[in-house]
Amino acid sequence: MSRKLLYLVVTVGFILSCKPSVPSQFIQPGDMEDLLVDYHISQAMAAQNSKEDDDRPFNETLYFAAVLEKYGYTKAEFDTSLTYYYSRADRFADIYKKVVKRLNESATSMGAAESELTRYSKLTLNSDTVDVWTGRQSAMLMPYPPYNRIDFEQKTDTSYHRGDSFLFIVNNDYIYQNGTRSAEACIVLKYDNDTVVSRAFSLSSSGINQIQIPKQEDRRVKDIRAYIYLAPEKEASSTLKMMIVNNIQLIRMHRKKAEAPKLKNDSLRVGAPDISIDTLKAKDL
Repeated sequence: MSRKLLYLVVTVGFILSCKPSVPSQFIQPGDMEDLLVDYHISQAMAAQNSKEDDDRPFNETLYFAAVLEKYGYTKAEFDTSLTYYYSRADRFADIYKKVVKRLNESATSMGAAESELTRYSKLTLNSDTVDVWTGRQSAMLMPYPPYNRIDFEQKTDTSYHRGDSFLFIVNNDYIYQNGTRSAEACIVLKYDNDTVVSRAFSLSSSGINQIQIPKQEDRRVKDIRAYIYLAPEKEASSTLKMMIVNNIQLIRMHRKKAEAPKLKNDSLRVGAPDISIDTLKAKDL
């Protein structure tokens, strides 16, 4: 290979490996990450300090205005930048993963109890209780088909037992400028006798949402399907509307094994029949 051709190949490879930078007129990824972290903290503070439900919208706006002032951005600059990231879902999802991680770390550092999202993460597949989810753990949905639904499917193996029960957990976060927030998650389990059990639950508000799938005593799961669906808008709108889904978990719990019958503490078995310890007096020995 000639030196010119080698140089061309290296140059093209370098160009293809580089992600395009964010135009300077928009908030850069690092600043957007910092701003979104404080945005979520401000909204939580607004909710906590609102004595009445009617006070909350005003407080949310007031607190977020303080966040924008802290970073030196206007509401128009923030909205324009979000619209830019809105059309680049993968890049925004990367930013949001970091935001979620920082919020979780912040909560833990302030003494928060271990959440439902992390309590099972350190368990192994050999444990009686473990997260067996193999699908993607995060996604961004928009209320416009086909971007408003994600589907999952996974097969089971020998680590699944008869009588297993399950807990399906979804953490979702809405970023809506206005409009109705309506979404649902559904999980469908098919058993070895072709019985199908499905459970659905609403994701109408941000936070941790979960549903229990009870055990089928003598049946083993052989196929698992799930979907998350964000209701589409009835009317066309140019305002920002998206839902971030992260830390999806499917917790599998083996049923407890029957305990072996215990021997009576007050008896000593020597052949047959039982001899009571109380009857073994020193004078008889």
